[in-house]
Amino acid sequence: MDSNNIRNFSIIAHIDHGKSTLADQIMTLTHTVDQRSAKPQLLDNMAVEQQHGVTVKAQTVTNFFIAKDNQRYALNLIDTPGHVDFSYEVSKSLAATEGVILLVDATQGVQAQTVANFNLAKAQNIKILPVINKIDSLNADVAMVKQQILELDVDFSDSDILEVSAKHGTGVENLLEEIIQRIPMPKLDHSVSGLKALVFDLSYDNYQGIIAHVRLFSGELRANQKLHLMHADKKFESKTIGIFNPNMVEKDALHAGEVGFVVTGIKETDQIRVGDTITTQSSGALEPLRGYEAAHPVVYAGIFPKDDFLTMKSALFKIALNDSSLSIEEDYSDALGPGFRVGFLGNFHLQIIRERLKSEYDLEVITTSPNVTYKVHLKNAQLLAINNPINFPDFSDIDYVEEPVVTVQITTLPETVNQVINLSEKYKGILTDLNNLSNLVQLTYDMPLSEIAYHFFNALKSETHGYATLSMGKIVYQPADIVKITFDINYSRVPQLTYLTHRIDANNEAQALVHKLKYTVPRQLYPMPAQAIIEGHVIARVDIPPIRKNAAVSGDKKSISKQQVLLRRQSLNKRKSKQLTFELPQSVFDIFLEI
Repeated sequence: MDSNNIRNFSIIAHIDHGKSTLADQIMTLTHTVDQRSAKPQLLDNMAVEQQHGVTVKAQTVTNFFIAKDNQRYALNLIDTPGHVDFSYEVSKSLAATEGVILLVDATQGVQAQTVANFNLAKAQNIKILPVINKIDSLNADVAMVKQQILELDVDFSDSDILEVSAKHGTGVENLLEEIIQRIPMPKLDHSVSGLKALVFDLSYDNYQGIIAHVRLFSGELRANQKLHLMHADKKFESKTIGIFNPNMVEKDALHAGEVGFVVTGIKETDQIRVGDTITTQSSGALEPLRGYEAAHPVVYAGIFPKDDFLTMKSALFKIALNDSSLSIEEDYSDALGPGFRVGFLGNFHLQIIRERLKSEYDLEVITTSPNVTYKVHLKNAQLLAINNPINFPDFSDIDYVEEPVVTVQITTLPETVNQVINLSEKYKGILTDLNNLSNLVQLTYDMPLSEIAYHFFNALKSETHGYATLSMGKIVYQPADIVKITFDINYSRVPQLTYLTHRIDANNEAQALVHKLKYTVPRQLYPMPAQAIIEGHVIARVDIPPIRKNAAVSGDKKSISKQQVLLRRQSLNKRKSKQLTFELPQSVFDIFLEI
């Protein structure tokens, strides 16, 4: 198709403002899907997306539309995630488009995530179409919402703002006409005639291998072409090419400006990465397209298999294909065996990966408590970057420790500002700025990354009833008093429970953790002490009760000789127990996520 008749766009919105409903309505109106058989949230096809009600991965669909000028247009909709942990996916989607629909709920108005998404699109310098949704709701206040949108950007005018009801289709056909008129045609690379295609996403098929999702900037892509991945310097032959409609539909060719897929036939998951440039082997020396900046993990956690390591390894790297923000390194535990140290964009991201391993590959895994990366300065002038608590040096070798501190912008409603201030101070945040934005308030804090990564986002959502957003800026390292808490169960060290925290919080957290261990560690035939240790000192202890009563404290009346026999037997069991091993369930590791 001629690039003049192609429009590439995304929809960005605050959670529950109707993004998925609008996407479904566009696909129905353009006959991409049959309305009678269509299910809600068509682009949310992952089990975890449907379960949590959020978009995790950017999905693509090509919609064909006959406009009022009687020309046929290809409207390539690249869906975007909405959760803060997946803003990296949003930026990837926007890089493959020329415009976005900024969707705002007529009953709720401009919300925190609206502002965050608007800033993302503004930074990409792409065309923004403001659209008010749910105009037919009894609680709609279109005039107020329109004024809020106008205050977002001086470049918006009253006539720029469109009004729709995604649920009932009102105004959606006019929206498609406006997309054609106002979103620019695809940007092309006119400096070359050969093929240049940006890989903006990847997926894996057990039979076909890696499938690259591509946006063509120049040239033509055909099946059975000899192709070249420029950054990876990997040669391959295209097996099949086509478009997403929304399932994969084969085509003879893709042209400059189009969005589609190419089946590479590559089975090795480390051979191709998002952001690479595909060209033909005969193109000669070309400048590759600018790829994506690598995502920087926020938290790290160990992932260990319950059964087969190789099966888990294959599944994890397949997931990493279409989640390029994951960082994966091999790890080993004496207790849990071989596994991986994985970097995530946040705790919710970790939860999603664990659920994907279960739902997509039927794999049960054990994940250890997450940690950020600390810089440890030793007394011998050596500097260590530590993201695994097990590797944290002995306190006697440490000169000082630096922790990552991040600039955080929290956008919220005026009535919840006090709750945000109190919560931020609780999580060691230092207020550096406060501004009014239309009907919202933006607070800027410097806050330890460890405080944000674990629980702060969920607490923020709870305190503000879901109407606050959080965006993180530059990370710097500052000195901090960090200590390592180790745990012994029955006098045996359990390295995977090792935990790093601020000294000021250590005592309370250690007491809480050992008491939770009392109810989560599987009971044995003998009592077992659970101890928390800091710098060689036990600071918290509980006894995990046995399955049966302890003879020494039994209320049953027995002769002295019988009690002595039972005590000797239990003492023997205790001595033997140090050589016994038993599997710790995931619930033991989960308690570290609750502190």
